[in-house]
Amino acid sequence: MSVVDSSRGKALDALSSTQRFQLLVEAVKDYAIYLLDPDGYVASWNSGAERFKGYSANEIIGEHFSRFYTDEDRARGLPQRALDTAAREGKFEAEGWRVRKDGTRFWTSVVIDPVIDASGVLIGYAKVTRDITEKRDTQLALRESEQRFRMLVQGVRDYAIYMLDPDGIISEWNGGAENIKGYQAHEIVGRHFSLFYTDEDRERGEPRRTLETALREGKFETEAIRIRKDGTPFWAHVLVDAIRNERGDLIGFAKITRDITERREAQEEIERARETLIQAQKMEAVGRLTGGVAHDFNNLLTIIRSSIDLLKRPGLSEDRRDRYLDAISETTDRAALLTGQLLAFARRQPLRPERFDIAERIHGLEQIVGASLGSPINLEIDLPDELGLVEADPNQFETALLNIVINARDAMPHGGTLRITAREAAPPSGASGAPDKARSFVTVSIEDSGSGMDDATLAQIFEPFFTTKEVNKGTGLGLSQVYGFIKQSGGEIDVSSQIGKGTVFTLSLPRASDQDTALPTGKQDTGAPRNLCAANVLLVEDNEKVGQFAKGLLTELGQCVTWSKDAASALDLLERGRDRFDIVFSDIVMPGMNGVELAQEIRRRWPELPVLLTSGYSHTVIEQGSHGFELLQKPYSVDALVKALTSRTPGKEQERAS
Repeated sequence: MSVVDSSRGKALDALSSTQRFQLLVEAVKDYAIYLLDPDGYVASWNSGAERFKGYSANEIIGEHFSRFYTDEDRARGLPQRALDTAAREGKFEAEGWRVRKDGTRFWTSVVIDPVIDASGVLIGYAKVTRDITEKRDTQLALRESEQRFRMLVQGVRDYAIYMLDPDGIISEWNGGAENIKGYQAHEIVGRHFSLFYTDEDRERGEPRRTLETALREGKFETEAIRIRKDGTPFWAHVLVDAIRNERGDLIGFAKITRDITERREAQEEIERARETLIQAQKMEAVGRLTGGVAHDFNNLLTIIRSSIDLLKRPGLSEDRRDRYLDAISETTDRAALLTGQLLAFARRQPLRPERFDIAERIHGLEQIVGASLGSPINLEIDLPDELGLVEADPNQFETALLNIVINARDAMPHGGTLRITAREAAPPSGASGAPDKARSFVTVSIEDSGSGMDDATLAQIFEPFFTTKEVNKGTGLGLSQVYGFIKQSGGEIDVSSQIGKGTVFTLSLPRASDQDTALPTGKQDTGAPRNLCAANVLLVEDNEKVGQFAKGLLTELGQCVTWSKDAASALDLLERGRDRFDIVFSDIVMPGMNGVELAQEIRRRWPELPVLLTSGYSHTVIEQGSHGFELLQKPYSVDALVKALTSRTPGKEQERAS
């Protein structure tokens, strides 16, 4: 300790306790601390009192303390009542207005304690006053803000706004909640909010999940059915927020609900109207079908029926017989193509994707395209040397290309130019199946210098049965078939057109991922039926007429046929004698177990037994695939059947060779 500190300590010790206390009181600046005699006259005065009230000690000592009160308080006798309360109860404490020397008012916190001497006689009062005007103003502002907010919340009638405690018990309830849910505040405060949920939602634990989500994520939002007091359900948009204090502790949840029943009903009405429109469009499409496809099929059936009738005539020459048979064969192929167009538009035509050189295919069609266009139209084909391979159905690609060519020809009745080009490109934005960005596409453009199309026509060209041609000049399925094939192949089709300047169709197909794979080129084998060795065939077909025909056809081809009319009986035959059969030839569409399921069961029990499936159209194949089994598409030719049977019974082929 220094000499100075030591001297100060000695000086403080030299003071009496009374003097030290006086120093303490005088040092307090934020409180007015002073003494009153028993009658309320000021006996002492500290610096804090002088600062608050503006009087110096010599101005106020000896004056009555009531001068600090307002005229209204003096008129009510408040100064004397304060002293009486302090004397009687041992303390008087209050807040109120007081008056400074300059006449201004301030809000104070006042404490008056009686001063009793050793003999128990009241000798005066100790009075402590603090200026809390700022604190009061802040509290008033907060209270007014809370009141305005409460009035605002209570005034909202379109939203139910209420508070939940951490357990989901309702603690606050506004007028909107009463309006929407039907409960008055005294009926609902203190009850659990799950009361508004349906029985099913409560059983699933939805109220608990709501609070857990709001607690975990800070917010929960949904649209769901809620229940009013009268039991009626309504659609509600619900928002729940977790509320925390300044320390981060959960103090409850704020819940806002809006009745959106009218909005939901309006949306449902729009959806019903949309469905009605779609149904009307479907009916219009059916009308076009009966006027277009039925007409074409009747024409084809006329050729077939007439040719059959002529074949029945006696004394028919061999040349005429061959001519009528060729007519039946060609017409059947045309009918199959028409059916394929229908299925391709609906994306229900099972495709046979292969890797093929698109430039080679286009060059292979050059003669057919030129013949289809005729001499007034100039054909230009510009293809790069190294275009690469694509992965799609080559036959469907040729059909699609010819369909566009025919439309281009009809758009140039007085001649013009048709230009076919191709190039490698990035994946088109609309390509289905979210193609791999690293995989490129090949685009084929068919551009004509014809009449072009307006926007209204352009918007409808891919619709089924839509055509701008004269009645009986087409079914309107050509471009819809192109569209279905391209989309089903994972590609994209684009068309642009200008009136009087022509049209450009751009077909985008995915390139083959493995360019090194060996590629069969050219057309499939369409030669005469090859010789087929005798084999034991288990035929599974539920249709009586189709089954009789297939059995007769197989028998005619030298096969030994056992016909079963459903999968269950076929499995029973196999259980009783698997060795009796060399192959199972089954239709896919059958009641009960279908052909794919039958094939899978045979694979499980007898994995070495070949299975050949056939179908003209099957949801099973479209949606699930053929699961690795060979599929012979109906209508099939004799050669296609022989080829399929031969490929599935290699052992019999070897027997024939030996």
